[in-house]
Amino acid sequence: MAVPPIGASLGAAWTSVRSALPDSCLNSQPDEQLHFAKFGRKPNDTELSTLQNNGAEGNFQRVDSIGGDDESCGGGGEFGSSRHKISEWQAGWNVTNAIQGMFVVSLPYAVLHGGYWAITAMIGVAYICCYTGKILVDCLYVTNEEGQLVRVRDTYVSIAEECFGRRVGARIVNTAQMIELLMTCILYVVLCGDLMVGTFPDGAIDTRSWMMICGILLLPCSFLKNLHHVSTLSFWCTMAHVVINVMIMGYCLLQAATWGWSEVSLRINIFTFPISLGIIVFSYTSQIFLPALEGNMSDPSKFHCMLNWSHIAAAVFKSLFGYVGFLTWHAETEEVITNNLPTQGFKGVVNFILVAKALLSYPLPYYAALDLLERAFFKGRPDTTFPRMWSLDGELKVWGLALRVALVVFTVVMAISIPHFAILMGFIGSFTGTMLSFIWPCYFHLKLKGPTLDWGTVAYDCFVIFLGVLFGVIGIYYSFRALVKEFQIGLPF
Repeated sequence: MAVPPIGASLGAAWTSVRSALPDSCLNSQPDEQLHFAKFGRKPNDTELSTLQNNGAEGNFQRVDSIGGDDESCGGGGEFGSSRHKISEWQAGWNVTNAIQGMFVVSLPYAVLHGGYWAITAMIGVAYICCYTGKILVDCLYVTNEEGQLVRVRDTYVSIAEECFGRRVGARIVNTAQMIELLMTCILYVVLCGDLMVGTFPDGAIDTRSWMMICGILLLPCSFLKNLHHVSTLSFWCTMAHVVINVMIMGYCLLQAATWGWSEVSLRINIFTFPISLGIIVFSYTSQIFLPALEGNMSDPSKFHCMLNWSHIAAAVFKSLFGYVGFLTWHAETEEVITNNLPTQGFKGVVNFILVAKALLSYPLPYYAALDLLERAFFKGRPDTTFPRMWSLDGELKVWGLALRVALVVFTVVMAISIPHFAILMGFIGSFTGTMLSFIWPCYFHLKLKGPTLDWGTVAYDCFVIFLGVLFGVIGIYYSFRALVKEFQIGLPF
């Protein structure tokens, strides 16, 4: 029997996949028109669907953000210069890295405490976060007298400055973003230590020592220069994610005969479900990166399509992974699902791949945190107190490299002091996650676009703000209670 060439088979398969994707994700012609969602604008507004992706023609313009510096010129956003453009696929790898990161290993634990309500939340929160991501990017643009879209803001902070005032807005949002990003980095290191000690439970190296070893492996992140390099690491992180999914889901499917269908609850435990909800919200937080990703895309018209598909894929996978994982181990589900794997060898292989995935996930939030610090303190006098980290030839100064290394060391030291991965993730998700993903994007949308929105969009924005406040207050309270209870046994020193 003749076997067709593998190249031809792969080409035919790729053609089939391309035919199933939306045209807006595939058309990359230079004269491609930009289609911007109206997000509830009134019918008599300018549709703005005929803007050419060519600034030279004057139809689509990018200008510096208010108070922006030279590095952000051209719509680069919060990190990454516009000189280093990325494709929609690279942007998708970064979003996937953010919303399908290491936190999926705690989703079965979320179903343990939330039952079918947790599964519903995984789908609902994905829809809300996709919506708020779009309206946040929409707030970067204004319409001029000629009916043209002009990008007058580049960052989440610049939007907050417009709505809250330059001084207060920058401080509030910068603080929330730094907390979110640094806690994400810390949690990656915590997870690495937990996974390695689970792989070698009787070894001579304890959890804190494994965290230090992983911290050494993360030191090269100090040399990252642009978003293109981060996107490459995010791609390999996604590949590791696929391998892990196949291995764990494959094992769960083999155990289908023992699934505990009746174990999934329809009731909500008020003391534990808010923690689950915080974990879910935290796992979908990508709004911090979206202005920069959209600003660095070579074709911004594909941003909405990229965001839709990345969140659809995340919602489908997370709900299935959480549900199937809980059905397999039901009441014995651990905070990190790999600790439930049956044999030490199988667990070791999976944990090693997960550690590699965590190390590859670390650069994205770390790089974003670095850029926030540089913009706040190291733009050079007289804009900031300290001089620039970069020399005129584009190379990093020695003291700047030392500060970057110090940031890696700081996250490792903090990780050593934080033993409870899932509960802390729920606490942070309930705090900064709801503010950055739910409340602020909708508030900014109402503040900046309010006169052009119809009543349905205004009502939906208000509803999302209400949900964000509700989830945040309840989640913070019960997650803090759980943390206090856990810390009563003392830190693992």
